[in-house]
Amino acid sequence: MSIVTVQLGQCGNQIGHEVFSAVCSDVHGTHGLCSKEENESYHDACKERFFCQEESEVPVARAVLVDMEPKVISQTLSVAARSGCWKYGDRSHFCQKQGSGNNWANGYSVHGPRHKEAIMNLVQKEAEKCDRLGGFFTIMSMAGGTGSGLGAFVTQCLRDAFPTSFILNHVIWPYGTGEVIVQNYNSVLTLSHLYQSSDALLVHENDVIHKICTQLMNIKQISFRDVNQVIAHQLGSVFQPTYTAEGGSHYSRNPLGDLMETLVPHPEFKMLGLRNIPQMPENFLAYSTFSWPGLIKHLRQMLIANAKMEEGIDWQVRPPQPGSSSHPTNKPLHFNTSIANLVILRGKDTHSVDLGSFRDPSLYTSWLNPQDAFNAWRTPRAFNKYEKSAAVVGKAWNMFASKAYVHQYTKFGIEEEDFLDSFTALEQVISSYSIL
Repeated sequence: MSIVTVQLGQCGNQIGHEVFSAVCSDVHGTHGLCSKEENESYHDACKERFFCQEESEVPVARAVLVDMEPKVISQTLSVAARSGCWKYGDRSHFCQKQGSGNNWANGYSVHGPRHKEAIMNLVQKEAEKCDRLGGFFTIMSMAGGTGSGLGAFVTQCLRDAFPTSFILNHVIWPYGTGEVIVQNYNSVLTLSHLYQSSDALLVHENDVIHKICTQLMNIKQISFRDVNQVIAHQLGSVFQPTYTAEGGSHYSRNPLGDLMETLVPHPEFKMLGLRNIPQMPENFLAYSTFSWPGLIKHLRQMLIANAKMEEGIDWQVRPPQPGSSSHPTNKPLHFNTSIANLVILRGKDTHSVDLGSFRDPSLYTSWLNPQDAFNAWRTPRAFNKYEKSAAVVGKAWNMFASKAYVHQYTKFGIEEEDFLDSFTALEQVISSYSIL
């Protein structure tokens, strides 16, 4: 089944481009470390997911690009075409001359309704090119106006137009110090609206990715492209083909459906977090050796200590003892309760990896059987030059909350009651997570 990616706003379009580049680089690399047949099967499964083939023989991304300013889309189309490895479709983008001014209401209440027909026509055409549509993957920021406001509006339109298709929203949580003065409002409004339309929200935090660039990738002067490439690598480690069943002989044909089935056991819990290991500069890989027991030990501790990277993990955090009260106030400090986890292993000897430590009942909320809450996907095909790599997509979260700039929103049709409704909706979500 194929995934249609919808890139929204400057951030969404720049990350989307890096995702397709990472996927294409992985597929065409000579570093698969597996048999020729395995590599061909992996290649075919990836192409079906992310690209369609046109007469030019250059793979065309299954994507729709949307922004209210032309500059980023123009650059994105041009850079992709120049790569010679892949490109965007000639009529797969929509842009205007005027942006959303970092105002959520402008994107949601003005640009959205005004341009709904044109944008959804592009989406419909892209969906019709798929032999079998697996769902939609939207990429957007929560800080600005187009990605967040228009992104929330487009997600609702996708749900209305494709009621039975899966929708996974990838959202970028803004820097804590603030890129945009109204980013807290934009984030609250975006999350509360996405929660009504989306099947799951996969969240990346800019502060965390910035730390990975500094501490793991050894980048001295970090650019947005550096940040976006780390995000793209992590997304690729989840969405590239894997075997979803023990001893499976066919790559998963329904990646979004399999992901939802594995990780969304309850509609109240839609937030997904992603951890990936190892991550390092490409020129370090040749001198690095990793053992599966070491990688799995670190990945598990990252999960339970709520660490987003292997540097600086708190090894003092332990799961609660069996038989102890599951009440939140009795939990070990900083322990991260899981609702569901999916571990994805790629590369050499994945079939022999022991994942018993992830089946420990103390990691999970008491109302789910650990056998149902944990799944593992594997492939012997290495990813992006890493001989061995692992990712865990987990369902657990702890974040949020902030009348100063409300007047900026009311002039575009968002009233104070809308804020209150959004806060109330998120309070319910936060409450659900806090009692895990």
